[in-house]
Amino acid sequence: MTQQPFKGRRAPLLYADNLAFHYDDHEVLNSVSVDVFAGEVLALLGPNGTGKSTLLKLLLGLTQPSRGSVGLGGTPLTQLSRRTIAGQIAYVPQHHVSPFPYSVRQVVAMGRFHHSGLLGRSSQRDALVVEQVLQRLRIDHLAGRPYTEISGGERQLALVGRALVQGANILMLDEPASALDFGHQARLLAELRQLADDGYAVVMTTHHPHHARMIADRALLLKNGIVNAVGTPAEVLTPVAIQQLYDLSEQELAAFTRGMAAA
Repeated sequence: MTQQPFKGRRAPLLYADNLAFHYDDHEVLNSVSVDVFAGEVLALLGPNGTGKSTLLKLLLGLTQPSRGSVGLGGTPLTQLSRRTIAGQIAYVPQHHVSPFPYSVRQVVAMGRFHHSGLLGRSSQRDALVVEQVLQRLRIDHLAGRPYTEISGGERQLALVGRALVQGANILMLDEPASALDFGHQARLLAELRQLADDGYAVVMTTHHPHHARMIADRALLLKNGIVNAVGTPAEVLTPVAIQQLYDLSEQELAAFTRGMAAA
């Protein structure tokens, strides 16, 4: 699928061109192309098993495509070191529970490892960056608490903080709000929207069309490994498109539409 440049104004920070991925005889993705721009939230939606998480891994350079290419700033990821990639792209997993009771500050500070190395000593600059991010995300009051003893929403914010201190300008999030209550969902989504408004590129997978409608500039609909549509949420997240994407019956669609209207 050929895409028009987002808002027609600049080159993408990250691009995927004609990606395909398969293992054994199973095709996961086929002919997927997407551009990622600074200052936007891009939401990836689709049923379970449709390739959303695989697409994230390809964009992160953690998995190599069977066909096609991924480029960062016009350079293929295959030509860049992991350290260079980590300086520009950060990943926030769906779930993460530390086996050790690190403090929130320590978890956030782990994002600086690619600057100093795993065994390197933290500098004053590292410490300053960590404190600034803790304050930005309004979790500085949690800094000394064990990461294992805070809520799921607070853990997600700490993981976003860990990504931010990397210095990356592209954030990849896999179902960031899936296990959160409504209040923590709203706060996290508001933070992601603010990050995009401040110039970051935010890419997130989600099962919730209303999350995309709340904060996304564009939505990419993926089904059976193929891009069904990409555009603004108003353009592509229509009732008919949602019904087709998730194989909803008329009754299920009507219930969903009523829920969206109430929200």
